Amino acid sequence: MGHNLEVGIPLQGVQGAAPSAWTLSVKQVHGTEALVVDRALSAADRFVGGWDALVTDQPGVMVAVRTADCVPILMHDPIRGVVAAIHAGWRGAVAAIVPKTLALFEARFGSNPKQVRMSIGPSAGVCCYEVDGPVLERLRQGVPSWEKVVQFQGDGKAKLDLKSLIKEQALAHGATPQAITTVNLCTICHEGLFFSYRREGKVNGTMISAIGLPPSDDKPVSANS
Repeated sequence: MGHNLEVGIPLQGVQGAAPSAWTLSVKQVHGTEALVVDRALSAADRFVGGWDALVTDQPGVMVAVRTADCVPILMHDPIRGVVAAIHAGWRGAVAAIVPKTLALFEARFGSNPKQVRMSIGPSAGVCCYEVDGPVLERLRQGVPSWEKVVQFQGDGKAKLDLKSLIKEQALAHGATPQAITTVNLCTICHEGLFFSYRREGKVNGTMISAIGLPPSDDKPVSANS
């Protein structure tokens, strides 16, 4: 049977989870800080604080993020044996959480961005993700090519393609197109498939995206629930 830490993820409901793995999820704060797990976990471990990227090279540890319109990103460097789970809303994306996590892979583990595989999961799509003037101003200030990822509506608002923004940032940091997969499903308009804060107006539930190195193998295990 698996174990979970911090937020109570029932591994029985997470398809693909290694039966003896620890699954770690922490408080998310719409920032860019990463928690690096570089040792084995135990039931006594507690992580006080907030992080939006979880990184580990430890076999038997799955790192997980929770989303309900924000973007879940899973990373794996098969050469260095490192994985990451990232939570990115518009604030985290504008603040470059994905490039910063890739830079952490390089500095801490010697990764080459060209060798890092990345999966961008379901999130609010450009079809539904409307943003207003203050968000557009933050994009203008923080993202050089921001106009490529918005669709202007002519009323001071626009629709934001958050997944494309994240992909463009990863490519600009050295990731390769063939190493990036994107699930092009919108959490807002696919009511039967996903929870959505925007659609429901409150948190009724979240999706879990997790990745880890299993205890006895160097191939990653990823899971969505």
